Amino acid sequence: MLNAADIDTLWLTFKVASIATVLMLLVGTPLAWWLVRSQSRWKGICNALVALPLVLPPSVLGFYLLILMGPQGVVGRITTELGLGTLPFTFAGLIVASVLYSLPFVVQPLQAAFAAIGERPLEAAATLRASPVDTFFSVVVPLARHGFLTATILGFAHTVGEFGVVLMVGGNIPDKTRVVSVQIYNHVEALEYEQAHWLAGGLLLFSFTILLFMYGVLKTPVTSQSFK
Repeated sequence: MLNAADIDTLWLTFKVASIATVLMLLVGTPLAWWLVRSQSRWKGICNALVALPLVLPPSVLGFYLLILMGPQGVVGRITTELGLGTLPFTFAGLIVASVLYSLPFVVQPLQAAFAAIGERPLEAAATLRASPVDTFFSVVVPLARHGFLTATILGFAHTVGEFGVVLMVGGNIPDKTRVVSVQIYNHVEALEYEQAHWLAGGLLLFSFTILLFMYGVLKTPVTSQSFK
């Protein structure tokens, strides 16, 4: 059965995934729209940067985030001067790392949804003298609702299952940065396989349920093509 420490890690994981998903949607929505609509020469570089966590080993990303946000890093110096201290091994640092690592799982489904809308609905809204902001919220968002739902589910689920990045940046601090994936590692390291089974089995069931919902209800094929 789950003990008190396991329940704490589940609650912390839920908080991290929820906050990170909201932030990813706030950042990823305008970014995805810009990547679809822009003709800038920087578009290819931005696409590559967003997709980088898909191919980069989590420990590599975690290492460089640790350096950037550390006392001698650029971000660390800025946060220190602002009186915020350094972000590594804090809840805030865990959120930042989670957002950067899971961002492509939000941005790329949104890109696909925005691209599928086409030009005709936007042109129709323009003939009715709708502003760009009004067009986005009254036309684009409703037409891309499945993309938003897919992005939300995938972003949340991917954040729940993170290990390498959160361990590098957040560490293994009880009630602060110890998420469920790290707790499973702790149980295995201590040869507490029964406890590890409860948590790992829960994540397995959670992941399967998410995919079943994506395939069965949303009719969304979750393949590599979903992120192109």
